[in-house]
Amino acid sequence: MNLEALRMRLSALDRQLVSLIAERQALSRQVAEVKRSAGRGTRDFKRERDVIMQAREAATSLDVSPALVESVMRLLIRGSLTAQERLRVAAGGRGNGRTALVIGGHGKMGRWFSDFLTSQGYGVTVADPNPEASSNPQAHAYIADWREHSLDVDLIVVATPLKIANEVLLELAQRRPRGTIFDLGSLKTPLRQGIQALQSAGCQATSVHPMFGPDTELLSGRHVIFIDLGCQAAIDEAQALFASTMAERIVMSLDEHDRLIAYVLGLSHALNIAFFTALAGSGEAAPRLAQLSSTTYDAQVEVAGKVAAESPELYFEIQSLNDYGRESLQALRAAVEQLWSAVSTNDAARFARLMQRGREYLAGRVREA
Repeated sequence: MNLEALRMRLSALDRQLVSLIAERQALSRQVAEVKRSAGRGTRDFKRERDVIMQAREAATSLDVSPALVESVMRLLIRGSLTAQERLRVAAGGRGNGRTALVIGGHGKMGRWFSDFLTSQGYGVTVADPNPEASSNPQAHAYIADWREHSLDVDLIVVATPLKIANEVLLELAQRRPRGTIFDLGSLKTPLRQGIQALQSAGCQATSVHPMFGPDTELLSGRHVIFIDLGCQAAIDEAQALFASTMAERIVMSLDEHDRLIAYVLGLSHALNIAFFTALAGSGEAAPRLAQLSSTTYDAQVEVAGKVAAESPELYFEIQSLNDYGRESLQALRAAVEQLWSAVSTNDAARFARLMQRGREYLAGRVREA
């Protein structure tokens, strides 16, 4: 066959692959229904392992790269789990007949949460000054200013930027709505005043931090943090929203959250900002460096690229508004100084100790996980 005929044959095979993927997804939805009826969990790690090992064996017998086939199977498994989780969320949702107000519902996480609540059967009203950003405008009622709402809803989600969120919480405390209230802030110490006002007003309130971004489809392996503000009913209500997902739910205090987030978000963001800042100031062109790149460099550039594409305003808030944020930045500066000292003094033993200490720390993380 000539080149054009070969390409046509490949295109036909691609269409068959897509058709088979669609058939697999349909079967996955049936599996989800059977699992739900039988009271079984969505994820079965033994089954996943069996599927992957069988695929690798088949690949070997067909002289195809087992690593390539495993990568494809993992993508298919992830797609199946996503479909199954969505069905479980919709079937197990607590929202039928209930209502929710998402303040800032046209922001990135606001849109995610509005759609998430809608999938559970909540009647969602989005309140946001921007009228044109809804990901699903037919699914939600809309008002521009939340202050014009009666607040007679079962759930109020505050999904605004941090500085606005504190003001919103303060105003909500004055109006004392009947429903459960929680924010989605990445930090909690900047919201302390508003949170304390809700507590003093006797509102049913907690604070939630979804540890994932708005593009997340599958919650398996993801974490959602719930802040204990002394109202167990609010924590129970917020946690119940994720009960039918595979997300891991963690409860902690406000101060513990921000102290740990200083490292989980603050340090990791700062490291990547320092990385691309150093590259940008190096005088070396990015395309030239890409020609010489290594596996480690490429992996770091990929993460740094995602950080660079995020909102500077949000990332500055995470660095500057956390009461515990300076601690992680000082730790980063001290670490760079240790590295600089070891290299500039030609102290190989000290350099090796840094490496060994990191190896032991990270090995402990893997064991605990």
